[in-house]
Amino acid sequence: MKMNTSRSQSKVYIEIVESIREMIQKDGLQPGDRLPSERELSESLGVGRSSVREALRSLELLGLIETRRGEGTFIRDFKDHRLVELLSTFILTDGKVQEDILHTLFSVEQACLLLMKRQATFHTDVFNELLHADKNENGEHLWRKLFSVLDNRLLMKIWSILYEYVHPLNRETNISVESFQHLIQALVNGTEEDVILQYRRIRNLSDA
Repeated sequence: MKMNTSRSQSKVYIEIVESIREMIQKDGLQPGDRLPSERELSESLGVGRSSVREALRSLELLGLIETRRGEGTFIRDFKDHRLVELLSTFILTDGKVQEDILHTLFSVEQACLLLMKRQATFHTDVFNELLHADKNENGEHLWRKLFSVLDNRLLMKIWSILYEYVHPLNRETNISVESFQHLIQALVNGTEEDVILQYRRIRNLSDA
C-alpha cells in the first residue's frame, strides 16, 4: 500500500503507525513475532525510511515493540506493562480531561450496576463471595470482582479502560469493605434507587 507523500509529515507519520497496526492485525502477529525491517516497510508503504524510523520509535516508547540489536524489531508483550499510565502522562495533563474521565467512569459504573440489579438472580455466587470478603480486601479487587459478572463484554472493556485511567490520577480511593458490602446488599435486596445511593456514597459524590 503506497502512501501519498505530498501530505504533511505529521499525517504521513500517523498513517505509518496506522498501517503497522493494520499489518499486525491482518497477519495475526503475536508478541515475540518479528516486524518487517525499516527498508521493507519503507518500500511497501512508499515513504521515507526516516518517517518509518520515527513511527517505530513512537511505538517503542509506548512499549508496543522492541528493537533487538542485530536481530530486528519485535512485537512486545505489553499486557503486563502499565501502558495506560504511560499514555496518561501525555493525555491526562489537562484538568478538564481528568474530570471528563472521572465523570464518564461514574456514569458507566452506575449503568453497569443497574444492569446487574436487573440480573441479580444470576450473580448470587459472586455477590455472596463479596458479602463475605475479608475486611482488608483491596478495593480494586472488589471492583473487578463485581464487574466481572457483566455479560456485556464491550461494557466490561469500556469500564476496565476507564478504571485504568483513574489510577494515574490518584483519584481512586481504597473503599472500605463494609461500604462495598452495603452496595452488594442493595443489589441483592434493595431497589435501583438504593443501589445508586450506596454507589454514590462510596464514590463520595456530592449529591449522595
